[in-house]
Formats: sequence, C-alpha cells, structure tokens
Amino acid sequence: MPEKKYSEEELVNLLKQNNKAAFSYLYDHYSGALFGIILKIVNQDEETSEDVLQDVFIKIWKKIATYDSTKGTLFTWMLNIARNTAIDKVRTFKNASIQSINNNVHSVDEIHQHKSQEDKIGIKEIVDNLKPEYKVIIDLAYFGGYTQEEISQELNLPLGTVKTRARAALIELRKVIK
Repeated sequence: MPEKKYSEEELVNLLKQNNKAAFSYLYDHYSGALFGIILKIVNQDEETSEDVLQDVFIKIWKKIATYDSTKGTLFTWMLNIARNTAIDKVRTFKNASIQSINNNVHSVDEIHQHKSQEDKIGIKEIVDNLKPEYKVIIDLAYFGGYTQEEISQELNLPLGTVKTRARAALIELRKVIK
C-alpha cells in the first residue's frame, strides 16, 4: 500500500488536530535532517543527539499550535526548535562540568584547610546533628560525591534550594568547627 503524502498545509492542520499518523509521517520525513543538524551542534555525540531529537519531537508535538505559516515553513520552525534544544543541551553539559569542577575544587580546598580539626572532632558526627534538610545535602555532596545538580535531581528539589541549603549547612558547620 503506497504511503500517503501530505502537503505542508494538510500536514500542519492534521498535526494541530493531534493526528498521530501525521506525526509519524512528520517524524519519518524530517527526523533524518533534524538529527544531522543536532549531531553537528553536539559535536558528533550520537547518543546525546538521539536524546535531543526525542526532546525536539516532543516539543514539536506540544507546540504545534504555535506554528504560524506566515513566519516561515514548517521545516524552518522545526529546525529552530532542534537548534535551540541542541544548544541548550550543550550549555547544560558545559555548566554541569564547570559546576562539578568548582564543587570539587572547593571541597578539596576546605578538606585541606580543616583536615586537622576534622580528625580531632569527627566531622561525620557533627553533620549528623544538622537539621535533616541540611544533613542530607551535606551527606550527598561531601560524603557521596554528588554535584549540586545531581542532588537537585536526586531529591527532586530546585537547584536554587539545594544551593541555599548547602550554603546554610556550611555556615552551621563552620560555627561548630571554630
């Protein structure tokens, strides 16, 4: 049975009606081109590119109602979504790497500064006396090796909350250690 072909206008109308067959057609006919663009942006990382492509098609499905044919073709619109999603993914990787490096440098620096005091006073016991919301973050960050972003995901908390609690916990620890 020959495959149905759609004009761009027909395809857009069906997509706006959440037609799954039209969405399947869209994926079959456009995913290769979008994948190629994504692959270039994420530096030839195929696994990440596949994840980004999936995110792109989810965004297309959810945002198709916002597509306006007077502003450009469907492909151009999808290409912009793919490009922006891929750039966001690359930025996330760079920020996570920088954050992880900063966290590790800060942790190592503090460990060296307080090494003799930690050996004498037993830092783990002091951490165990913190408020539970501080204790869990310090346990994960300093004893578990998690980054703040990983803690945020693990505890299902906003990153800002994790940072605030980590800072407050460190302030409390400094008071006790001194």
